[in-house]
Amino acid sequence: MGRYTEAKCRLCRRVGDKMMLKGDRCFTAKCAIERRKVLPGYNSTSKRRPKKSERGLQLIQKQRARRTYGVLERQFRKIFGEAERMSGVTGDHLVVLLERRFDNVAFRLGFGDSRAQSRQIISHGHLTVNGRRVSIPSYVIKANDMIGWREESKKSEYFKTLVEKIADKIVPVWLNLDTSNMAGKVVNLPTRDDVEVKFETKAIVEYYSR
Repeated sequence: MGRYTEAKCRLCRRVGDKMMLKGDRCFTAKCAIERRKVLPGYNSTSKRRPKKSERGLQLIQKQRARRTYGVLERQFRKIFGEAERMSGVTGDHLVVLLERRFDNVAFRLGFGDSRAQSRQIISHGHLTVNGRRVSIPSYVIKANDMIGWREESKKSEYFKTLVEKIADKIVPVWLNLDTSNMAGKVVNLPTRDDVEVKFETKAIVEYYSR
């Protein structure tokens, strides 16, 4: 299955909540959730709402998690399998593994307004990990890793604009952002308590357990 290329706002409307797929636009009145608070293809004048089975509700949570982090189904299933093999709570391990993806860390540091934009920045080779260029968005970040910008990339207009607004970014406690050098550090690996998610991990575990 290829990457989803249609309107991202439809994905948010399907779950009835913002998944922050379009960065700063999600905070404005242009957000589709603000403008159209009905499901795609659903007639707002009708009193009947589509009913979901337990399996269907589990699927929604799985799709919500997958689309929030911009991961394809095969990738998501692989990450879940890795979380399942770890000792402890599978759902908690799943969230932590998703958070450790390079594209997510770049997004958390404020280098991109969305995970999709961060993924594009990484794919174009603009970012480095411990001084080495890494162009794989799914690269798993480790504790004490340093994330920075290539010297050539610092000449771009995007980087110059980012420098002006990076101070307004709020980074999670497990990361540290040096705005003067435009570099980030993974202070420690995130725990489940460090991450706020809007999907039910228990439902995802139950979905894959059938």
